[in-house]
Amino acid sequence: QVQLVESGGGLVQAGGSLRLSCAASGRTFSSYTMAWFRQAPGKEREFVAVISWRGGSTYYADSKKGRFTISRDNAKNTVSLQMNSLKPEDTAVYYCAATRFLGLSSSSHDYDYWGQGTQVTVSS
Repeated sequence: QVQLVESGGGLVQAGGSLRLSCAASGRTFSSYTMAWFRQAPGKEREFVAVISWRGGSTYYADSKKGRFTISRDNAKNTVSLQMNSLKPEDTAVYYCAATRFLGLSSSSHDYDYWGQGTQVTVSS
């Protein structure tokens, strides 16, 4: 089992950057595929990015390509999301998620563990 705690959210102006972090507990963090999802008010949770257990493979939602970068440090049990050129439509609660599924899934149904979320607000 793994527990996830996100941090790094906040208020930023459009065009700015934020770096989200997710700290994971447990000795088997390196065996989990990790992802970021987000949920805006009144909308369904949507996929942002995923990274393989070794960090060698990543996959992004189309609208995030080139602006967002997911990375992980298995020695520190952390996964990060660097977000650049932020837009007001990026405003949402961002969630870190983990799964033992080895594929790069964009479906929230494939993820077994979730953090509590961190709020990102982008002002225009």
